[in-house]
Amino acid sequence: MQQNGSHPTVVFCSDHSLTNTNSLSVKKVVVFVLIAAFLAAAVFVILKYVPIGKINSGDFVISNVEVGSVVSTVPAEGTVEPESEVLILSPASSIIQRIVKDVGSRVELGEAIIILDPQPVQEEIEKIEDQLEVKRNSLRKNQLNARSIRVDLDYNIEVKKLRIASLKSELADQEQLLDVGGISPARYEQTKQELVLAEKDLETVSARNSIRLQQLETEDEGLKLQITIQEKTLEQQEELLKKMIIRAPSSGIILSLDGQVGEKVNKDKLLVKMSNLSNFKIQANTDDKHSEYIRTGSEVIVNLGNEYLEGQIGTVSPAIRDKKVEFDVYLDQSNHARLRPNMTVPMQVVVARADSVVRVEYGSSFERTSNFDIYKVEGDVALKQRISTGVMGDDYMEIRSGLEPGDQVILSDVSLFRNREKVEIY
Repeated sequence: MQQNGSHPTVVFCSDHSLTNTNSLSVKKVVVFVLIAAFLAAAVFVILKYVPIGKINSGDFVISNVEVGSVVSTVPAEGTVEPESEVLILSPASSIIQRIVKDVGSRVELGEAIIILDPQPVQEEIEKIEDQLEVKRNSLRKNQLNARSIRVDLDYNIEVKKLRIASLKSELADQEQLLDVGGISPARYEQTKQELVLAEKDLETVSARNSIRLQQLETEDEGLKLQITIQEKTLEQQEELLKKMIIRAPSSGIILSLDGQVGEKVNKDKLLVKMSNLSNFKIQANTDDKHSEYIRTGSEVIVNLGNEYLEGQIGTVSPAIRDKKVEFDVYLDQSNHARLRPNMTVPMQVVVARADSVVRVEYGSSFERTSNFDIYKVEGDVALKQRISTGVMGDDYMEIRSGLEPGDQVILSDVSLFRNREKVEIY
């Protein structure tokens, strides 16, 4: 029996209905996550493996890999002042054989002061000369071998050409005999097949011969490069041999001698201190953060605008003033015409140097790490290449592996295709 009046309506949901709703929501989230992951993976694959098309070679700086020196420096500056002392260091580890001038003696430019035992340097020169002779013999042998191989290859080609000519003549004769029934069609087809095979054989041998000749040329170039590097090393040692006689770099008076006859001295040991009132030195300084590189004997390059002078660090002040390390620089050309008292000059202190090494210019795409990827240009494509580096110079970096002299690399920013293994160039 119903009563009059309105009553509120209450709706009850079962646990089963709530569970279904939550399950649908979770499925939607899972599907969304899977779609997002798939899209991210697709974008990664496209960026890494799908070429972006061709890039214009004019938009990028390309440099050649070469053999040369790599120099790393830190900046410094100094003031030119009259030179009062010259420090002469031992050019190599050796034994003092003879002292020619005593303390207090006046010496003229080029006069001998100390004579060091030249035997270690002479032995090194003989060793290098032997190595050079071996390499030169190898080069001559390689060149004679190459000539012999070329003769054999040419002979082989000529024989195959004669074989083809013979088969063509034979085939023409058989064709006439075939018309009059003097030869079976099978024999004619066999000769025809032999001609096709002979022509293909000639083509294959010609291609192989071309590759072999290129290999011989590459071997020659490699040996010549080794000989060039060895000759430069020999020149350096011969120059060092001359320095085993310690000579006065200018006119002056000997203030002190550090060493006695028969005493063993190490490379860069201070041997002679002498006055020099006619030439100049530089009183230099650099930020104390570079103090670890400021050592007696370190090489210095002084900038005179459009000229550069080389020198070496002499005395280093133990005290640091205003966050600066102070030191003297003695120049190889201390009487240079452009040097003036109180002249301020910028300079670089050499902290690392590698000569006669494989090097490449720095580019904006390069990193200052021991291993990283660059793009090597091969024809109309640029291929990603992992390289290992050595000395990091100011303008060049040493390449220890991954590139060879003559290779070309992209120096410019490669961020547009950094994730790609290959990109085409037009």
